[in-house]
Amino acid sequence: MTGGPISLAAAAMIAGRHCGWFPLLALLLCSSVARAQTDRQPPDTMEARVLACVACHGPAGRGIDNDYFPRLAGKPAGYLTNQLIAFRDGRRRYTPMNYLLEFQQDSYLRQMAEYFAAQRPPPPPEIVPVVSQEILDRGRSLAMTGDAEHGVPACAACHGPAFTGMEPAIPGLLGLRASYLSAQLGAWRYGTRTATAPDCMQNVAGHLTELDVTAVTAWLAALPIPPDSSPTARGAWPLPFACGSQPK
Repeated sequence: MTGGPISLAAAAMIAGRHCGWFPLLALLLCSSVARAQTDRQPPDTMEARVLACVACHGPAGRGIDNDYFPRLAGKPAGYLTNQLIAFRDGRRRYTPMNYLLEFQQDSYLRQMAEYFAAQRPPPPPEIVPVVSQEILDRGRSLAMTGDAEHGVPACAACHGPAFTGMEPAIPGLLGLRASYLSAQLGAWRYGTRTATAPDCMQNVAGHLTELDVTAVTAWLAALPIPPDSSPTARGAWPLPFACGSQPK
């Protein structure tokens, strides 16, 4: 495979390397693809090329009812590109994503990222917090003002006062479930997710306690997505420290 899109059959075979059931599924998919191609040739659009992403991330990257598959729509293209490259190169570890992206070139991953960055599907339903008000108050404090005594900057200092992110590579934090946010903070804390040095998120996450993680993720997950959730223009605010994923 080169830098172009993978077919459904190829996606099934790659996933099968992880799951072990690919022979039957690949056969079924190959048959369905062959029948479809007999009827008509599908359009060669990016929407068609990323259909392999829909099962986990939803149409147009809107997200699905699953705690661990995030919404992609509207995030900065630079951020999404960085994550796709990180999965391909193994700096982020999730076997299906690692396999699916293993042979893709940077230029094609950028095209995929630009497609999802441009999408604006309806927001997901609001999430009702299942933690106490005391924990939510702690989460709000961490998100809005941080904890200087323990070396924790406010989430808003990098992700913005509305938590919609900033171009070119700081993501918004809205529309994500608490379990997903918690898993990512845990991955940074334990080194299974890394970014370009200086890895600012690994540094921040390392100063959070378990209770801090529970609190801030619960509060962020309950925030509604505004009508315009586009990331803010580059340089809208100064970052509290250097971050390798956000080039100068």
